[in-house]
Amino acid sequence: MTSHAESPEPERTGEVTPPASTGRETQEPIERQTVQPTERQIVEPNGRKSVAKSRTGDTWVALVAAALIGMVVLIFILQNLEQQRVDLFFWDFSLPVGILVLLSVIAGALVMALVGGVRIIQLRRAAKR
Repeated sequence: MTSHAESPEPERTGEVTPPASTGRETQEPIERQTVQPTERQIVEPNGRKSVAKSRTGDTWVALVAAALIGMVVLIFILQNLEQQRVDLFFWDFSLPVGILVLLSVIAGALVMALVGGVRIIQLRRAAKR
């Protein structure tokens, strides 16, 4: 006699079962499709379950960090409003020091992005070969 406790329940894998036969059988076998869960659970060594990181969560953290950095930059600009004369090639203008530093950082980031983009293109071309 087998008790209910001895027979394990079949494990659910998130697979979708194919629809019932309609009477018309095809020559190709029906493939099982797996359903991707929206949240993955991880069992930690101490036995607790936790939810895996997601792109949405990482994006939210990045947006909060960007907002905090933006506030620090705004404070820096507001505290450095003294005008400074700038000579660049044939241009001559004056801007607040905070704005000049911000524009310098933006120019540096654009140069870095350009160099990085060129390197990514090189790597993609090499990977295609």
